Amino acid sequence: MIDIENLQKRFGDHQVLHGVDLHVDAGEVVCLIGPSGSGKSTVLRCINGLESYDGGEIRAFGERVDCNSRDIHRLRSRMGMVFQRFNLFPHRTALENVMEGPIYVRGEDRGAARERAMALLDKVGLAAKASAHPAQLSGGQQQRVAIARALAMQPEAMLFDEPTSALDPELVGDVLEVMRSLAREGMTMIVVTHEMGFAREVADRVCFLHGGKIVEEGAAAQVLGSPRHARTQDFLRRVLHKPAEAAGGFA
Repeated sequence: MIDIENLQKRFGDHQVLHGVDLHVDAGEVVCLIGPSGSGKSTVLRCINGLESYDGGEIRAFGERVDCNSRDIHRLRSRMGMVFQRFNLFPHRTALENVMEGPIYVRGEDRGAARERAMALLDKVGLAAKASAHPAQLSGGQQQRVAIARALAMQPEAMLFDEPTSALDPELVGDVLEVMRSLAREGMTMIVVTHEMGFAREVADRVCFLHGGKIVEEGAAAQVLGSPRHARTQDFLRRVLHKPAEAAGGFA
């Protein structure tokens, strides 16, 4: 469904991505992990056409992703994206936030958009908050509204850019549960995350990025439990706050 070959990206003189290769099949959940600045979020933004890239190629659903293409908005609508920050319209209710895209981007009938928006709010456990404005919601609730808003466009794949990083720890669980339910339903997902437990439980594959490259890739149990690359081992020791022998037996 998504193919990335030799992806290169630089900001000015600073090269952020140094030849990333990634292939994601329909229904697959892939988690991208790695230290800050390793290029994880940039990969997602390139996939969704929010950033241009300087070399290599990205193809989604068989089409080349090019942020300057006339077709980029149509292609982007097939990939829902959830960011670290919720970016909800503060003057609109939760229901109106979810309805916005289908009505104003796709020109859908307001009644049909409202019906699906209510169903999606129910799906993320927030039907009772349909009339609430973002300021009346917790961070976790706002993020679940943001997920419902992305799903309202009926995407074929979902991109998550550290969706729980801005949340207080006690609010993380509800957001991850929504993501687990999407994975169980077979949604294709690429998730940038520091939630190693979630990655171990849900991901079909985990890719560890360091210095703008994927330096280790494999099944979640292998990468997180018995990483082969020294940089992966060091990263997981730091993230898990455990000595090597307690963090899966790697040295």
